Amino acid sequence: MQLEHYNDSVQENHRQAREDARALGAFEAWIDGGSRAAASGETFDTRDPVVDDPILSVPRCDEADVDAAVEAAWDACDGEWGQTTPEERSRTLQEWVSVLRDHLDELALLESLDTGKPLAYAEGEVTKGLDFIEYYANICRAEGGKQIAAANDAHIYTRREPYGVVGCVTPWNYPLVLTSWKIGPALAAGNAVVLKPAEQSPLTALRIAELSEGILPDGVFNVVPGFGDEAGASVTGHPDVRKVSFTGEDVTGEAVMSAAAENITPVTLELGGKSPFVVFPDADVEQAAETVAGSITYNTGQSCDACSRAIVHEDVRDEFVERLVEEVESHTIGDPLAEDTTFGPLVSRAQYDKVNSYLKLGVEEGATLATGGGSVEGEGLDGGWFVEPAVFVDAENDMRIAQEEIFGPVETVVTFSTYEEAIELANDVPFGLAAGVATENGSLAHRAAADIDAGSIWVNKYYGRTVTGSPFGGFKRSGMGRECARDTLTSYTQEKTVHVPIEQDPTL
Repeated sequence: MQLEHYNDSVQENHRQAREDARALGAFEAWIDGGSRAAASGETFDTRDPVVDDPILSVPRCDEADVDAAVEAAWDACDGEWGQTTPEERSRTLQEWVSVLRDHLDELALLESLDTGKPLAYAEGEVTKGLDFIEYYANICRAEGGKQIAAANDAHIYTRREPYGVVGCVTPWNYPLVLTSWKIGPALAAGNAVVLKPAEQSPLTALRIAELSEGILPDGVFNVVPGFGDEAGASVTGHPDVRKVSFTGEDVTGEAVMSAAAENITPVTLELGGKSPFVVFPDADVEQAAETVAGSITYNTGQSCDACSRAIVHEDVRDEFVERLVEEVESHTIGDPLAEDTTFGPLVSRAQYDKVNSYLKLGVEEGATLATGGGSVEGEGLDGGWFVEPAVFVDAENDMRIAQEEIFGPVETVVTFSTYEEAIELANDVPFGLAAGVATENGSLAHRAAADIDAGSIWVNKYYGRTVTGSPFGGFKRSGMGRECARDTLTSYTQEKTVHVPIEQDPTL
């Protein structure tokens, strides 16, 4: 796909981009190896957050569509897909990834249109998502059972077997990346998948399903777009779904866990975060400020692992805030299709309203808004869901802006004076997804990493991004289970132990 024509006005760029998107595929539900409308015939619009215009309409799936998808998935498990070897699955997934890489530009365009993220960032994320699928396609060849040397008169070994049908529900902030985290290991392990993508951003999931035609057997990968209380609840509570993987906010995670419990269905939950970045007095303050600014502004702050709480030693607080404000203000807010844009809109009107309510709340609670927080107008951006990245200072850790997940570009700075206070502040939230530590003292870094309750700790550089093979998941209300790791593949299988007696004096 050629993207050079995206260089005009914002409105013209997005009119042309929507036309390009509509020409790419059917964007209907993908069930049993083909496109189909929802059983009800109903549709809903996915909207462009830059100009708030509809991109296209997709099927509004419900329980009937999920039932059809689950049935197709079981047919695949009981048929061709269920008979494949790890080597055969590896080759099939590699072939699919190769095709998807050939369509990288169009997948990035769909991701950018759906979410409002800068096109260059979308390209990088699509590439990373495909890397994860490829990773699991590679390592599944080496997985297997083990022999247990427990007795001389018995041969005891284990088998790893797929669950069968896996139900996956993904959020809107990183649609393709988080889809790949789930379907990569699920498919590589030999399961079939029923995926419900977020209603705000279903396009890349639908497109990669279309691009699986002729590669994945029918029914192996099914996509049912729709709303959480309809299609999503039908997936997570379905009696014939044998494993559920969900990423989203913690309150929804409670509902998913409850629905799965009725069928004793195992779940993986990757939920919210309110991640701290602790800046000790010996830290490289310039680097720490740059790191925090990058984390809270990337993807417009709509990241579960964004370090939204800077916990800064009182001796370096003023210097840190000065540099943080400079870094935050340096971003170029604009059309995500423009090359120089580094900061796009929030994903929807609902998210825009939520972030603005917290900006108002922070002032009411007594924090000082050091920069940002205003709406963005002019340059053709008036119709989109843009808000300036904001930094609150003079904050207390018990304020709601420091306790609750805002999921937007809002940083809160809290100060501390002792190590013990820093750790107490870092852990004094309901979440434990990620954290960062800035210090030049290696022993202090290791000590803080051990004392902070979070699933991932970054030292000095807060990447906030996972790499293939590194476990990702949270403590406390941030969820259960780990994604992205080698062991994630095992979590999509069940272990079976086989006992075979061995005669001590066999008769020949």
